[in-house]
Amino acid sequence: MGDIVRIHQMLGEHPFLGELPESVLETLAGCASNCMFAADSIIFRDGQPAQHFYLLRYGTVSLEIRSPGREALLIDTLYDGDVLGWSWLLPPYRWNMDAHAMTVVRALAFDAACLRSKAEADPALGYELYRRFVPVMGRRLMAARMQLADLYARPVKACR
Repeated sequence: MGDIVRIHQMLGEHPFLGELPESVLETLAGCASNCMFAADSIIFRDGQPAQHFYLLRYGTVSLEIRSPGREALLIDTLYDGDVLGWSWLLPPYRWNMDAHAMTVVRALAFDAACLRSKAEADPALGYELYRRFVPVMGRRLMAARMQLADLYARPVKACR
């Protein structure tokens, strides 16, 4: 019982879940667990099932896209207080990039099937989760767009 109380407290302190009612935090705590990733470890890889998402409490994570014969392309870097993963929300529930722990990472991991089930049973909870995740999705897509635009930019011609 002590773990659930501690997780509930950590959820209330995370900026992503700010201003949520205690009853919602209690519901979310039932799907959450505390986890840690070693420095230089892979948290998930592109194409793998997206069975969790993470609220970062401590550490640094890089989001990368890999393609054969090329060095990984850094899309974004995440820090304490950030959210890692949104692919759990959209079928077919597979990661669309790699996540690499650059340092030791401490996070709260959420079981995606558990949360999807609770969101389906409680549309207000589902709406609140989507409302919070859509801006994260938008920022990540914009970061990917900027990195790809930079990678494939054509050289600017000098004026004569």
